[in-house]
Amino acid sequence: MTATVPVLEVTDATFDTAVIAESSNRPVVVDFWAGWCAPCRTLGPILEQAVALHGGVTLAKLDVDANPEVTARFGIQGIPAVKAFRDGQLVAEFVGLQPRAQVERFLDDLAPAPPPPPPPSDEAGLRAAVLTEPDDVTVRRALGALLLEAGRLEEADELLAAAHEDQVCDGLRARIEIRRDGDPALAALVAGNSDTAVVRRLIAAIRDSGPPQRSQLRRVVLGALAAGPSGDPAVEALRGELASALF
Repeated sequence: MTATVPVLEVTDATFDTAVIAESSNRPVVVDFWAGWCAPCRTLGPILEQAVALHGGVTLAKLDVDANPEVTARFGIQGIPAVKAFRDGQLVAEFVGLQPRAQVERFLDDLAPAPPPPPPPSDEAGLRAAVLTEPDDVTVRRALGALLLEAGRLEEADELLAAAHEDQVCDGLRARIEIRRDGDPALAALVAGNSDTAVVRRLIAAIRDSGPPQRSQLRRVVLGALAAGPSGDPAVEALRGELASALF
């Protein structure tokens, strides 16, 4: 099903309140259109779908034939015309039918999309999220880690195997393999959190391990680093230490 968003119909009488004043709370995108305009009828659904997925702006429509005052006020000479308002000011605009990708860039420049909500913290919520969004590795990671912590290795492995190309999921699967192998020292090492001190101990263990533990530990470390913040100097330093241990 294609996502759409409610559209605010504005007029000469409501424009200043619904658009200008409201844009102080969040950006408002106004689609100037007319019923006889074929490109307008094509652009309308594109705008609605892009705004629905973006989530950071309000979409309004103004019929230029029925609202001559606002149409003249903004010098509308060709339609479709799209104007964006923020903090009471006109800040961006385009005229004519645009492809979906261009519309999405227009919205991103106007207001970056809000970050996605964090995944649920409980097993039932995470399972429901996996069913709803099976390709979302974030919820798959979270549920896999929860099952692993609970010692439900088979369930965790089956869940994570569906995202084996994701380094975090693969790192969790490597932890499962190590726990299955029965080496109590390594099992204890990979059972904890993945803070800097623990990752350094994992890297040190790589230097002293042979196959297959060496490969498994490498995957554990790579998964822990992939789960860390991108560009973090501490994470980059650990990547250097891992490379040194491997080569």
